Amino acid sequence: MIIMSVDLGKARTGIAVCDKTEFLASPYTVIFEKSPKQLLEKVSNAAKETKAELIVVGLPKNMDGSEGESAQNARAFAENLSNETGIECVMQDERGTTITAHNFLNTTNTRGKKRKNVVDEVAATIILQDYLDKRKSGLNK
Repeated sequence: MIIMSVDLGKARTGIAVCDKTEFLASPYTVIFEKSPKQLLEKVSNAAKETKAELIVVGLPKNMDGSEGESAQNARAFAENLSNETGIECVMQDERGTTITAHNFLNTTNTRGKKRKNVVDEVAATIILQDYLDKRKSGLNK
């Protein structure tokens, strides 16, 4: 099944996708959009382009596991996206993914503007890979 993931951001939203074997998540794109309505349309278009059959949306929980305003916004976005595309959206805890993405970019010596432009795409890839790994182990069904 082709699965797409979304790492929501205030200005940049990362998108990643896996192939039908669900083996490996890969970066797809970064959407530069601040308008919630336009973002929904652009993410919906990405789902159509990738032929996504399931969408994983990063859930930004607080470190103590509670959910704040960002998590509520992510849940609302996922619901709107599912209504817009007709594709099921599931939530995936994204705690630590941006830090992990920055660590990956440190090892590849990606700096400055290029780093800022790809960190969300890398974070989306980590969110999706975490989801795929849990799905394989039977934790996400």
